[in-house]
Amino acid sequence: MARRTMSLLPQWSSRIFSVELDGAPLYFSLQEKHRGEEAPRVFRKVRDSGRCYSLLVCSSDRIRRAKFYGELKEKLLRDLPPECDLSPMSSFLPNVKDSLIKGYFLKDHSESSSSSERLLRDLTRHDPVLVCSYLRGEDGRLWTQHLWSHADRQTVETSNKYYVVPSEAPKYHPSTLNIINSDVFYSFEEAWEVLKECGDIIPEATSALELLPSRAEARSKPDFPVIVIEGLDATGKTTLTESLRDSLGAALLRSPPQCLSPLRARFDQEPPLIRRAFYALGNYITAEQIGQEGMKTPVIVDRFWHSTAAYAIATAVSGPVCNLPAEGSEVYRWPSDLLQPSLVVLLTLDPEERKRRLRDRGQGKTDEEEKLDHNQLFRLRVEEAYRRIIGPACVTVDASPSADQVLQQVQLLIRGKCHL
Repeated sequence: MARRTMSLLPQWSSRIFSVELDGAPLYFSLQEKHRGEEAPRVFRKVRDSGRCYSLLVCSSDRIRRAKFYGELKEKLLRDLPPECDLSPMSSFLPNVKDSLIKGYFLKDHSESSSSSERLLRDLTRHDPVLVCSYLRGEDGRLWTQHLWSHADRQTVETSNKYYVVPSEAPKYHPSTLNIINSDVFYSFEEAWEVLKECGDIIPEATSALELLPSRAEARSKPDFPVIVIEGLDATGKTTLTESLRDSLGAALLRSPPQCLSPLRARFDQEPPLIRRAFYALGNYITAEQIGQEGMKTPVIVDRFWHSTAAYAIATAVSGPVCNLPAEGSEVYRWPSDLLQPSLVVLLTLDPEERKRRLRDRGQGKTDEEEKLDHNQLFRLRVEEAYRRIIGPACVTVDASPSADQVLQQVQLLIRGKCHL
């Protein structure tokens, strides 16, 4: 932790800080001298007796950093006084890839901050956390940031003092700096390496690696077309894929592949880095299956890399669609070593109709489905991320007509694109 912290300090005053409040990021930066700016929004409405703190997870070990970030939230929610408000936060260097550090912002409105500070001091002794306190100036408007240091068995505020001032929002959400090979994986090797590093602490990671194809090299294109059907739940993917299988005499595969089902519940509990690597490797297992089936018959695939990437991007980036990486960003490029389908069809449906179909099915919802239902911005980000992925891009089909009409429309697409 000390090495990572020391590497940050020379750039500390250049960093931007982002705090998520009500689903949208608020930004502030640091100055050594104050020039009359008002306090950033995140510090307004803090009671006169209140104090604020930031905790940034700074381990150089990415697996430990990812796991500890989730564990830290549970610990803080459990042990902090009830008068404390906790929000996700991050720190980053503008436009510098992989500069994002995640953590939490704490507003303490309790009568005394002693119990909070005792907990924070304990964290700095043993864990990969960089703590700062924020103090209100005598005039009640200015706020200053103070770094904490641990030495000689004591945690103290250092002499490093910075004035906290508002900062303009960056062009794109700061999470976009760290999406590549952290939330979305673009090669077999990158995803495989994450699970390999997890082997000592997650035994199931070894089991997952044993299911993977023996070679990471891209196979040659199958002799027969490969058609992927994408879309949110209840857009009719299952009905359509089964109808296409029957009408084309095709093989039907689903992603994630069935062989990963016993492990999914375990990996769904893990932080995004590990969970996303697991599902990324599922795409390579599916690609291996496509390669085998596609030598004998056309292949229909129920979801593939588009789903893996679209949901991950939409989860990593909060707020409105404009916060997503720009169209044409490398975030939307297809992995160069992953088999490319001949055609990708994206089924779309009016949100209210989709909800009605979900109710009619009466099945339990996944966490992501719950999020889609309750967070319109998340749904819009997922749909837009689907549309922006290239190599191949999705062909959008309205799924609101009858199942037979949707089938006919997709069959026409397949005839035109795949000559079947």
